[in-house]
Amino acid sequence: MAVGYIAAFWTVSILLILVPGADWAYAIAAGLRERSVLPAVGGLLLGYVALTAVVAAGVAAVVDRNPVVLTALTVFGGLYLMWLGGTTLAAPSAPATMPEETNPSPWGASVLRGIGISGLNPKAILLFLALLPQFTDRTGSWPLAAQIGALGLIHTASCAAIYLCVGVLARTVLRARPTAARIVTRTSGVAMLIIGALLLVERFV
Repeated sequence: MAVGYIAAFWTVSILLILVPGADWAYAIAAGLRERSVLPAVGGLLLGYVALTAVVAAGVAAVVDRNPVVLTALTVFGGLYLMWLGGTTLAAPSAPATMPEETNPSPWGASVLRGIGISGLNPKAILLFLALLPQFTDRTGSWPLAAQIGALGLIHTASCAAIYLCVGVLARTVLRARPTAARIVTRTSGVAMLIIGALLLVERFV
């Protein structure tokens, strides 16, 4: 696989990851509320690994032939983001000052939420289904599935570095500032509600 294709995709991937969205909101919330950001970020990464496997298996071609599939995924993802935003706003927003005072979610629950957020994130779905195949070399020596898998893993690795930084910074910088943390948490919840609503509006208006 040509280095030029990899470099071009990596550049686009980084730019998209750096745009705050549902993944950022979840990483920040995990940093403020959980003892460790690893389960939440690990869930996000597993969602991207699953998307990579799905696209590499040829689902991109199926979606291209049946646009209703993408519509269904977008609607489901939008509703899921709105639900997460609502639960984030409903939960206590002030972080505990000491680790032993926290009431963290089970690791499994954090991982599953992360999988749902990234795996159903319409921005990620569009990236993997529509954009990622554009950076493959149809005449290259690598099979198409292998190229898609490699690009997907590059995107996932970039997500790992950035979302870990986001979660750790939220934990170290904001946990000592309850008022700022409360504002950021509520903003994250509102952001997920708005993103989910906009996805539904864009799909049907």
